[in-house]
Amino acid sequence: MTRFAATFAKPQTALVAFITAGDGDTAANLDALVAGGADVIELGMPFTDPMADGPAIQAANLRSLAKGTTTADIFAMAAAFRARHAGVPLVLMGYANPMTVRGADWFAGECAKAGVDGIICVDIPSEEDAELGPSLRAAGVELIRLATPTTDPARLPAVLSGAGGFLYYVSVAGITGLQQAAQASIEEAVARLKGATALPVAVGFGVRTPEQAAAIAKVADGVVVGSAFIDIIAEHGDAAAPHVEAFTRSLADAIHGAKEIAA
Repeated sequence: MTRFAATFAKPQTALVAFITAGDGDTAANLDALVAGGADVIELGMPFTDPMADGPAIQAANLRSLAKGTTTADIFAMAAAFRARHAGVPLVLMGYANPMTVRGADWFAGECAKAGVDGIICVDIPSEEDAELGPSLRAAGVELIRLATPTTDPARLPAVLSGAGGFLYYVSVAGITGLQQAAQASIEEAVARLKGATALPVAVGFGVRTPEQAAAIAKVADGVVVGSAFIDIIAEHGDAAAPHVEAFTRSLADAIHGAKEIAA
């Protein structure tokens, strides 16, 4: 059983937590996420033009790049995380250029060596799967696809083809961190997606509070939180870990108990 399968087989909804590699004390923040109860970790690969991300994550990218964070550094962080946390799924999330500049086979091989479970590539659409997908799948690394409010029934099969790990539902048409979709629209979208795939469905973009997370957790298999963590790291810098852990615990408590309350 893969780490993703084991995580999403649990009866509770999963907390999927995102931070940017190289922003603040990454190792300490990753450990804080796990200690606070995060079930899946997304580690952002800093990029100069993160077009899907809002101001908070854009700023985190710039802070990381200003420190000189490289792709090699990110794989080292991933490998060290895997050595400390054998069972927690780890996803690298980012953009095509850093993932393909040395060749897809090289990138996929480095992911496998570092213990990375999955990849989210924001700017390679499913129609261009050949750019990265075959190499990842050959290396045993899941390619996690994105669905959005504009992913219609005609295109959804292409999005799902070759996808693995979980399906990430981007609940708003826009950039990260600035707005949240209405709960009714999320419930409708999750029901539609779960009718089309056996993959777990995780919902993200705009989730900032335990209350918001708990509402989504009643219907989704996972809840993705990112910008709220980035804001904590921006405020506290290298001393952010205790604050990250406390906030993670508040989210995890809300998410993990949501389906019990709903029942």
